[in-house]
Amino acid sequence: MSKLQNYVCGEWVAGSGKGQNLYNAVNGEIIAEASLGGIDIGEVLQYGRTIGGRILRKMTFHERGLMLKKLALFLYENKEKYYSISYQTGATRIDSWIDIEGGIGNLFAYASLRREFGNEAFYVDGEAAKISKNGTFIGQHIMVPKMGVAIHINAYNFPVWGMLEKIAVNLLAGVPAVVKPATVTSFLTEAVVKDIIASEILPKGSLQLLCGSARNLLDFVQNQDVVTFTGSAETGKMLKQHPQIINEAVPFNMEADSLNAAVLGEDVSEDSPEFELFVKEVHREMTVKCGQKCTAIRRIIVPADKVEAVQIALGKRLSKTLIGDPSLKEVRMGALAGQSQRQEVLEKLQALREGAEIVYGNIEKMEVVGADAQKGAFLSPILLLNNQPFKHTAVHNIEAFGPVSTIIPYHNIDEAIELANMGKGSLCCTIATADDQLAREFVLGAAPYHGRILVLNRESAVESTGHGSPMPLLVHGGPGRAGGGEEMGGKRGVMHYLQRTAVQGTPTSLTQITGVYQMGGKYLTPEKHLFRKHFEELKVGETVITHKRTVTEADIVNFANVSWDHFYAHTDHTSLEGTLFERPVAHGYFILSAAAGLFVEPAKGPVLLNYGLESCRFVKPVYAGATIGVKLTVKEKIDQEKREGEPAKGIVKYLVEVYDETNETVAIATILTMVKKLEE
Repeated sequence: MSKLQNYVCGEWVAGSGKGQNLYNAVNGEIIAEASLGGIDIGEVLQYGRTIGGRILRKMTFHERGLMLKKLALFLYENKEKYYSISYQTGATRIDSWIDIEGGIGNLFAYASLRREFGNEAFYVDGEAAKISKNGTFIGQHIMVPKMGVAIHINAYNFPVWGMLEKIAVNLLAGVPAVVKPATVTSFLTEAVVKDIIASEILPKGSLQLLCGSARNLLDFVQNQDVVTFTGSAETGKMLKQHPQIINEAVPFNMEADSLNAAVLGEDVSEDSPEFELFVKEVHREMTVKCGQKCTAIRRIIVPADKVEAVQIALGKRLSKTLIGDPSLKEVRMGALAGQSQRQEVLEKLQALREGAEIVYGNIEKMEVVGADAQKGAFLSPILLLNNQPFKHTAVHNIEAFGPVSTIIPYHNIDEAIELANMGKGSLCCTIATADDQLAREFVLGAAPYHGRILVLNRESAVESTGHGSPMPLLVHGGPGRAGGGEEMGGKRGVMHYLQRTAVQGTPTSLTQITGVYQMGGKYLTPEKHLFRKHFEELKVGETVITHKRTVTEADIVNFANVSWDHFYAHTDHTSLEGTLFERPVAHGYFILSAAAGLFVEPAKGPVLLNYGLESCRFVKPVYAGATIGVKLTVKEKIDQEKREGEPAKGIVKYLVEVYDETNETVAIATILTMVKKLEE
């Protein structure tokens, strides 16, 4: 029998001694054996910290993002080989698509996210805080990569997505990963990691893989490490209380299986599109991945007078779901991950039947296509009905992690909210309704207990990603039973692997430290106009102080005519009583336009175009007779990768300070320009 390989300390190693047998979920045959015997976990973690971490922390966000993009493209080219292995986990083609291409999609999403970070190895968080009267002493938050490893303890249901969605985030942050997939399906994770390592896209030490039981894994964590866990709430709570986690104050992000709900709105009739969409969504969540999803719908909350209709409609759809060998095109539901998972579902189902009856499905007998129901880990979809959900509360406390769901009646929206919240915290919830006011009432009532809420109607359904699909740029997690953690969520997820530190000092010192000009810092005098300099030649803090211009009444009138902005404050002398203005005031956008006229160098040069306006404030009225000038300062530089057919370029953020004859600021803005680089 072959043994799975562990990738540790730069080598592929098979664990010694007797390990755990891994089985084909469809036919029960042994695939391989997994073991971590003889592997020094402490050494593995230290290798990641010292080798992988050192390299990643020196890379900028843009370099790390481009690395993820390259990895995503590589895995996408090789994706078909993973499908053939995935069938052995009991997953159909669509199940595997969610796992494999969904995981690769996360890599693409986080690769693109690099553009929201500066081109540094660290991140400047928010605006500076003025903490002294004259602004000579300020504070600024920066976020730097933690100097530990990201330890990912993953569930068995998504052996590819579970890994890729997590490492996409920590690698972008500059932190190496040690991945511990659930043993039962780790053979698929191993196949993907083998290709990743062979590609040599990731730096040495940035990704390690542990297959097999690793009960002492948390014994070696340190305070710079981050642990993420996906799995049962029971196991998660046990790990979260590990003495080393507590002693070292190690961040522990937990995403646990939860009793997610779908609610049918009171406004929905049986012949409305929302009714059909609701039934379709519940059916999908019961059968995709054989119901082995942390986001699967476990509680179907419907108006009491719609219970029978939902039961019949859902039963019809379930009866048409072909179960069997997942490699067959016609099969719509495969097997559970293994016999032990099937037995656990049956035990939980027995507990759920106290106070509920089975209205669809047969746990004793079932037909499968292209496989043996006895040898494989197959289970019929089971639909229960609990008519007294406030009395028989097992449905709100026990989860059968398989194709099992329970219909629950409610009598008004307040009851629906209460029932949804009785799950004590869920990853996601859906309400199907065409009434947006009803949706508002439900969302505001249920939001404290849910990590995500889908409002499903005929319009959103056109492009909806569905109840059970966590999205890279939205948080995935939930309160209470769901673990109290968050994954992904765009930049929010990346920050989980960064240390936020407040830095205090003079604006000049903080400009040098952060690479972002801080107002009040010393100006650098350029040897020529900033618009005559290429991207590489510009230095943060370089400032051009322009000549001045006096604003006239004719300027105000002419701008009103050109822009068609005849707002009374600019044009009507008779309507100013009781306002903030003494007399007609210049348009704010005229002041900004006039400022551009003062600081722009008109001749052709390295500046390719004005890229946009990031922020703009008009802080003091400007009247006819006022004289304005501009201080144009290089605030920040963001490098861009070169695209084929385009000149090499970068984005330069300029701070535009417009001041008047009293030296007071009248307007302030940050503009973005695209600036050409020097020829190679």
